[in-house]
Amino acid sequence: MPEESIDHIDFIKLNEKAISQPLVSHIYTADPSAHYFNGKIYIYPSHDVDAGEAFDDLGSHFAMEDYHVISMDSINSEAVDHGVALHVDNVSWAEKQMWAPDAAHKNGKYYLFFPAKAYDGIFRIGVAVSDNPVGPFQPQPKAINNSFSIDPAVFEDEDGSYYMYFGGLWGGQLQRWRKGTFNAESPDSPTAHIPKDVEPALCPS
Repeated sequence: MPEESIDHIDFIKLNEKAISQPLVSHIYTADPSAHYFNGKIYIYPSHDVDAGEAFDDLGSHFAMEDYHVISMDSINSEAVDHGVALHVDNVSWAEKQMWAPDAAHKNGKYYLFFPAKAYDGIFRIGVAVSDNPVGPFQPQPKAINNSFSIDPAVFEDEDGSYYMYFGGLWGGQLQRWRKGTFNAESPDSPTAHIPKDVEPALCPS
């Protein structure tokens, strides 16, 4: 579907009515994941850029290519952008579209989990490691084995176990894995293989 015009929106008035101001305004961010490490708040967003891609329902125009980490001493303090923490050019298996990330901490190491589209056009989830919560993060040479789709969210349980929740339909490709392998038919259709309302998006393989 075509992108709707925003010419009629008065962003100055809209900003005046907002219940809070943006944490940062020098870059475009989305999909924030906030964590509290060592007495500080760390925010791991995606970083949106104008890559010149046409709008489509596969999300091709969401051409994110790096991650920044934002920190705050408290919820009332200034937000600090620590610059590029990871760039797609440093991820050997990834071609483009570094969408919503998440982070976790274990045994003094910080782990950035991120989706990206590989050179075969399939979204995978990778992980990068750092000694510092703001990076820079060193990516592992390969995506997580058997990973797919987007939007990883990592949960640390009280017993020290970690779990990852993930997945997104349409451009996120989750519906293409319904039978355990990637269904590449109708690649330009965001709604191909979408399940019916009474069916799960992902079935056991």
